[in-house]
Amino acid sequence: MSKKKEIISEKIDQKMAESPAHDRRVSHIFRRILHLLEMSIAALTIIVLVLALCVEVYNIFIVSGYPADFEEFLHSILTIVVGLEFVRMLIDMTPGNTIEVLIMATARQIIISHSNATLLIGVVCIAGLFATRRFLIRRSELEKELVEME
Repeated sequence: MSKKKEIISEKIDQKMAESPAHDRRVSHIFRRILHLLEMSIAALTIIVLVLALCVEVYNIFIVSGYPADFEEFLHSILTIVVGLEFVRMLIDMTPGNTIEVLIMATARQIIISHSNATLLIGVVCIAGLFATRRFLIRRSELEKELVEME
């Protein structure tokens, strides 16, 4: 019986030694699937944004009296801009891109809204995001983003 326990113990040890390699492979496969899903969502979003922009251009040149309200037009265009920033964030996930998307979305809300409270809260949020970018994101990461953009 003792020999049988030793064999079982050796097999268990062997399986445990193989487990991290297997976990790494499974983790790599899941990461790859998630990356492909993100790219698919980005591509789908780009298609929708291009169609939305085409609708806006069509409305400007063909529909008489468009835009009836400048705020409506501004809302549509700024929504497309925020969507483009979102796609950029999906394609290149960096802390700087994420903060830029949040800044754009907040700025859009400030521009569209006419409430003094929204204006004050939005300005404080943007200041906080700039402070986060300045003090919490490493300079090397920001420089790397700038080099990649050029």
